[in-house]
Amino acid sequence: MPSTELTHVFRIAAPPREVYAHLAEPEHYIGLSPLVVAVREVRRDEDGTVRYTAVERFRFLGLRHDNAIDVTLNADPAGLPDAASVGGEVRSPGRVRMGYRFAIAADGSGSVVTDVLRLSTPPGLLRFAASQAGAVQATRAAVLAERLERRA
Repeated sequence: MPSTELTHVFRIAAPPREVYAHLAEPEHYIGLSPLVVAVREVRRDEDGTVRYTAVERFRFLGLRHDNAIDVTLNADPAGLPDAASVGGEVRSPGRVRMGYRFAIAADGSGSVVTDVLRLSTPPGLLRFAASQAGAVQATRAAVLAERLERRA
């Protein structure tokens, strides 16, 4: 299957512990990823893996489509207070797959977040999916900053 990797690096005026705590909770992805409108069926495995269903809402030609996607989330706080990571896999209908990873590192009084997406799709979908994913990355950075910097 065709694939690509997208990387977006941004700074946020919140310490790594706060960024990590926000990204480690499935419910916080509602609105953080602009297409995600609901999170349901959250299951926490004994090894710390979190599995859940996220609902993405698409609008096309005035019609609404809710797309249920299976998400696996692994949060690793091992480097706190200076660094942490959150990552996992997304399985969407139509054989669209995405691996994601947020690497969070201290930067002065805030953090630098490296948001990496590894996307694979059936032939013919990669360009569209990559453009959507890139837009989500940019929006996610702005929403995360607004949420966490507002607390400071």
